[in-house]
Amino acid sequence: MNHVVLIGRLTRDPEMKYTNSGVAVANFSLAVDRRFKNAQGERETDFINLVAWRKTAELVGKYLTKGRQVAVHGSLQMRKYQTQQGENRTVYEVIAEDVQFLDGRGGSSAAPMETPPPPGDDEVPPALDSGEPEDEKDDDLPF
Repeated sequence: MNHVVLIGRLTRDPEMKYTNSGVAVANFSLAVDRRFKNAQGERETDFINLVAWRKTAELVGKYLTKGRQVAVHGSLQMRKYQTQQGENRTVYEVIAEDVQFLDGRGGSSAAPMETPPPPGDDEVPPALDSGEPEDEKDDDLPF
């Protein structure tokens, strides 16, 4: 399984480009604080490169700027290339599939996402709702 979830702030404005066939691509990076403090009592920060494609890239390019806080769902990708000097390089980056804008600067607090959001606490997916009360479901368990 290759699933990445990040919450952080953009370190720079997204860089928008289009492929020769007209497909939108946006490159940006997030500053993401680690969960735990170091020996000096400070939180360390990781700077993570991201790439968004198509509609997600267009939304990122249009609405995001340096400093905006976002949540990103995506997958980790590794790619290799060779520099002009012949040196081999490896780059790790997150392919952003869904980007949700978390702060309210410059408009609405959440942007449309490529896929529908997961059900909320008040919504139960049909496959999980058998119509029986919770205590009656436990009667069938062997322990």
